Amino acid sequence: MIISGLEVSSKIKEELIKEIQHLKKHSIYPCLSTILVGDDPASAIYVRNKHRACTEVGIETKDNAINSSIDEKKLIELIKTLNEDESVHGILLQLPLPDHINQFNVINAIEPQKDIDGLTYYNAGLLLNKRPSFIPCTPLGVMELLKYYNVELKGKDTIIVNRSILVGKPLSLLLLDKDATVMICHSHTKNLPDKIRNSDIVITAVGNRKFFTLTADFVRKDAVVIDIGISRTNGKVIGDVDYENVSKKASLITPVPGGVGPMTIAMLLKNTVFAASRILTSET
Repeated sequence: MIISGLEVSSKIKEELIKEIQHLKKHSIYPCLSTILVGDDPASAIYVRNKHRACTEVGIETKDNAINSSIDEKKLIELIKTLNEDESVHGILLQLPLPDHINQFNVINAIEPQKDIDGLTYYNAGLLLNKRPSFIPCTPLGVMELLKYYNVELKGKDTIIVNRSILVGKPLSLLLLDKDATVMICHSHTKNLPDKIRNSDIVITAVGNRKFFTLTADFVRKDAVVIDIGISRTNGKVIGDVDYENVSKKASLITPVPGGVGPMTIAMLLKNTVFAASRILTSET
């Protein structure tokens, strides 16, 4: 069975439209402010897609396109200005940043209540302690897909091929909270194929086909396969998984495109609406 992120994200957007209409009746207009540093084509496309999705559901946007030569201090000053702007409910800092900027410092300049990517140490700490506020969008999207398709997690051997703060680490915490048995693997993991073969659920987010491809001989029969990786080959978007062959063995599998990608965008919208809705909650 194909796990359709398009189907699930569409349902989520329908609910968000209703929530946004309710907020607007109370003079609350959800607004997302994006920050793009530099002119990386892929990052520019991602930001453009996020703005388009916001428009579809009725979220206002503010675009901050910054020259890559900006220094760290000025970038933090911009973020502090957005922190103080009451019309802005969510701040999205598009990663990666130029090498001369300390990513940790800049991310943690974002006010935690506007950190819709859930990357500040404050929100990461809440997640670690089972008190999540904002959860990184891709892990949250994966969990929504698993829930929608009734994937049993309790006691299941689950492997994640990624250890980033964007995906692997927060996703492992979410899965642990659902009683899955989780293993995180990476570029230095030994005997990776054997570890994957012993897993009930395989989640991969490498994004480099030259370095890693999940082939059918890696996967046990009836495993659940979640492909988060994105690569571009000859102008075509593909994932980490040899979809044609792995889909013949897996019980559930996400396609690329159309799998986790739409869910990441949907969770960004959901987090933005959640940030705006806190104002109404505090007022009542």
